[in-house]
Amino acid sequence: MERYAWKATVKDGMLEEYIRRHNEIWPELVEVLKETGICNYTIWNVGSELFGYYECEKGADYAAKVQADSPVVDKWNEYMKDVMVMEMDPVTGAQPKLTQVFLLE
Repeated sequence: MERYAWKATVKDGMLEEYIRRHNEIWPELVEVLKETGICNYTIWNVGSELFGYYECEKGADYAAKVQADSPVVDKWNEYMKDVMVMEMDPVTGAQPKLTQVFLLE
């Protein structure tokens, strides 16, 4: 199982709205994420910084491609633009993958 981590920033004063939207995540978005093989998906914050982590049963490249090609993901990203800033990788169309530097299992 491949691990994937990303980071982003919540706009000033928008953390509560960011959390509310994720508490009401669209079922069709959950379907897309599950289709990609994403599981164990969590997002944390410290101040305005966000850190996301998930595991990919089908690999991170596959998960990134499915998300980049999904109109549902496009719609979600558009919906979230007013509450967060996330730079997207121009090659994959997904969040830039963080480099793992340590693992303790």
